[in-house]
Amino acid sequence: MCGSSLTTPTVGQDRPVPPEEIYTHGHHEAVLRSHRWRTAENSAAYLLPHLRPGLDLLDVGCGPGTLTTDLASRVAPGRVVGVDVNEDVVAEAAEHGRAEGVAVEWLVGDFRELDLGSEGFDVVHAHQVLHHLRDPVGALAAMAARARPGGLVASRESDYSAMFWAPADERLDAWMAMYQAVARRNGAEPSAGRHLLAWAHEAGLTDVTFTTSTWTFATPDDRAWWAENWAERSTATSLASQARDYGVATQDELAAIAQGWRAWAADAGATFTVVHGEMVARV
Repeated sequence: MCGSSLTTPTVGQDRPVPPEEIYTHGHHEAVLRSHRWRTAENSAAYLLPHLRPGLDLLDVGCGPGTLTTDLASRVAPGRVVGVDVNEDVVAEAAEHGRAEGVAVEWLVGDFRELDLGSEGFDVVHAHQVLHHLRDPVGALAAMAARARPGGLVASRESDYSAMFWAPADERLDAWMAMYQAVARRNGAEPSAGRHLLAWAHEAGLTDVTFTTSTWTFATPDDRAWWAENWAERSTATSLASQARDYGVATQDELAAIAQGWRAWAADAGATFTVVHGEMVARV
């Protein structure tokens, strides 16, 4: 997901687009680094059994395009469109797609506004997008409107409240409280994963399957990578700026959070698990 101001009057089932949509994470290198890590196997395994060559797929909030390109390779020669509101990350996605030799149409804009043709898609997919939006139900309804009859709407969302780690550290507790406070100030739901099934029903979807899966960081290399991403995010990104601007945390408190992440990574027994909810709905 990438954030911007949205001005379209309605989406989905006559729902207003919320003003001043804010992307909590921003587009710092520490954020994009983690987005580039995403593949079909580690971020969309729940969807893979539903894919086959020749399906047309829309990827909402494609970011730097690694996941989109991987999905495109599974449905080639079907049409694949990757959409994101940030021009720079779409340019990076296009370069990645060319390097991989995979055909994807890359578009800059909000998928609710863009002209994507009238034929629709067999699969409309979003990964970690809805938990940044003020109206996730409206977004799901808009995704369903982009799907063909009999097509699929698929979403995988983090659940911050369900994340767990060891050993305990008050600085990581402060990170979790800070992140959730900032996200909710932005009108988003950071624990979206647990709500996907209910949101799908609210959006008018009835043939819905809900599952869960995790990312786990426990090896020295994985811990170092994950911790450094979040240490940087906590001090040098728009997340940090929002935390300061909203009065959620001071710079000293954010620096202590970053120290907590690095101390966690240095512990040979440390683990961190990210819980996701997943939803597939047939329209």
